[in-house]
Amino acid sequence: MTQHNILVVEDETSIASFVALYLKNAGYAVKAVGTGGAALNAMVSPWFTRRRPAALGMAYNGASTGGIVFSPLWVALIAAFGFRAAALFVAVAVIVALWTIAGRYFGRDPAAMGLLPDGEAAAMRRTAAVSRPTAAKLLHPWRERRFLTLALASTLALVAQVGLIAHLFSYLVPLLGEGGAGAAMGSVTACAIGGRLLIGWLMPAGADRRLVAAANVGVQLGGAAILLLAGHSAPLLLLGCWLFGSGLGNVTSLPPLIAQAEFSAEDVPRVVALVTAAGQAGYAFAPAGFGLLLGLAGSGTVLFAGALLVQAGAVLALLAGRRREAARRPLPA
Repeated sequence: MTQHNILVVEDETSIASFVALYLKNAGYAVKAVGTGGAALNAMVSPWFTRRRPAALGMAYNGASTGGIVFSPLWVALIAAFGFRAAALFVAVAVIVALWTIAGRYFGRDPAAMGLLPDGEAAAMRRTAAVSRPTAAKLLHPWRERRFLTLALASTLALVAQVGLIAHLFSYLVPLLGEGGAGAAMGSVTACAIGGRLLIGWLMPAGADRRLVAAANVGVQLGGAAILLLAGHSAPLLLLGCWLFGSGLGNVTSLPPLIAQAEFSAEDVPRVVALVTAAGQAGYAFAPAGFGLLLGLAGSGTVLFAGALLVQAGAVLALLAGRRREAARRPLPA
């Protein structure tokens, strides 16, 4: 009877833990929407027009940097104060910081603060407004080639990178050891930050952003190809990780910039939100899908071969949308 009672208590504890975890993830999903790609674009867009690539790159890098900073910080706080105290401290700190920043900056646009986007003079802004062409209104996004190709390319690129990254550490451990695999994964994040900064700061104002995005996915495709052929060579494995990682961040930051170049200013928020939602719906199944391939094939090479094929599809989708839109792309709005 005592053993039976213990099992009942354990079952109830497991159920309570599961419910708590489910509720926590539901709250996390709401947070992810409020601080994800669509929200970041909505925050940054009113403040930057010409310099939006650099501004968006820095904003998206905040999430990557936060992952680097908060992981060891969490470990240190938990070790010093325990999990509950550490969680309470971090929660209060985040709420205070976000409340202050949102009230100070995000709650108002530049006009409400007597400012202009990019720090431009009023005369320059009026001249630009007169000379800027107008993009066609997006009435039915799921019927238009420019939107469909952008959403498809973004989704495929995200599926490839999320599916590969989810299993890359496990693949590298037997070849590099746990320490080497951990260092390799850390370097992937560093490359993602660097690649996003380079694109944001160095992309010319009149560049074809679909071509830039296709080249970015092409670099990742090259990284996946090197990983496929690397075998047990540590230098080649690291080179493949670095190439794949260098395009990692741009897969999320370039679609809003393409939307800025191809759609009217009024349509950009809706386009970015829909493209982000499509990407999230796709890559949610990527770890399970790639894991199923690994289980069926019994070889890690299928991981990289699958990423290659999916990324090739993303490149084709980007170029297919460019053929019709490149001739009438408006200036950034």
